[in-house]
Amino acid sequence: MKTLEFIKLNESGANNVVASLQQLLADFQVYYTNLRGFHWNIKGHNFFVLHSQFEKMYDDTAEKVDEIAERILMLGGTPANKFSDYLKVANINEVDKVSNGDEALNSILQSISYLIGEERKILSIASQAGDEVTVSMMNDYLKEQEKLVWMLVAYNSK
Repeated sequence: MKTLEFIKLNESGANNVVASLQQLLADFQVYYTNLRGFHWNIKGHNFFVLHSQFEKMYDDTAEKVDEIAERILMLGGTPANKFSDYLKVANINEVDKVSNGDEALNSILQSISYLIGEERKILSIASQAGDEVTVSMMNDYLKEQEKLVWMLVAYNSK
């Protein structure tokens, strides 16, 4: 028996959600790697604050990556796990050798803005499929990310 039979979701709807989650997984993986780079390479007068914050952000992102991959599995899919595959489809670009805090924060805000847009699309797709668990997951992500955006904008204000 398939998991979908037990959790009462139809395969066609679940497949649509899985395809969207695969895209989100690829984008989160690139975003995670960018955050690690910002954490390692940040310099300047905000080093202590940003170094610590970037670590919190990549730890949170790693948890989301795991949750997304596990949700893909629950819905009958197989999550991509090769970085080369992520790079083929990700819409978040790799960022290299950023040591300036303002540049790192701007990149993060752009990435989060993109992720928020994708999560809103997944909300709709999952809702149409009757997949309230994925809807709830996206709502949780959006709640956290909207607050993070507000805090980062406030921190970066001159």
